[in-house]
Amino acid sequence: IFGEVNLKLKKAFLFQLFVIFFITLFCALGTWQLYRLQWKLELISEITFGLDSRPIEYSSSIKKNYQRVNTKGKFYFDKQIYVYSLNEKGKPGYDVVTPFRTNKNENVLINRGWINKELKDNPIINFDKETDQKIVGLLRKIYKPNIFKPENDIKNNIWFSINLEDLKEATGEQFNEFVIFLEDNQVKTPIPKKISIDVPNNHLKYAITWYSISISIIFYYLYFRRKK
Repeated sequence: IFGEVNLKLKKAFLFQLFVIFFITLFCALGTWQLYRLQWKLELISEITFGLDSRPIEYSSSIKKNYQRVNTKGKFYFDKQIYVYSLNEKGKPGYDVVTPFRTNKNENVLINRGWINKELKDNPIINFDKETDQKIVGLLRKIYKPNIFKPENDIKNNIWFSINLEDLKEATGEQFNEFVIFLEDNQVKTPIPKKISIDVPNNHLKYAITWYSISISIIFYYLYFRRKK
């Protein structure tokens, strides 16, 4: 009899641990989604500000994400890199990211746009490197890649993320943590990336889902306990 009682108590204790664990887990996931929601709202606010902003002269001291800037200088096509990317239709290709030196002798990276894989290293995507170029674009911060991103293949110039240390190794130049996304409707190749406020924002829905699962578990547990 005592053995049966102890077994039942043990099962009840393990069931309570099971319930507490999953309630804590799903509540944590819901709270994390609320933090993500706040981050996404701030990001949308930054993009909205940037798209409405007037261009200011670029300087490496500018740290405003999505600020529209302009500058003059020269591209260094011999040091440009190709970052694996999908276009708007989901077709794989590369973002062409070219080092640029301003007339004030500051280095900055320019995301010139997307190309098909077949155009990698093709000189037709470049233009006269001897003349100064005036560019206008949105300043965008380089974010750390997630853990699922492959390592950059520096030897074959196939990149999966912009890593400043890898860039210094590949180009011999130092860059800051911002890239200028080129805005030029006249350029057809590479195709300039379109930045808009139309970004996925389902974090509130996900948070409600996780909290709802937690509440369901609580009600199930109370029902089960009352029944037993």
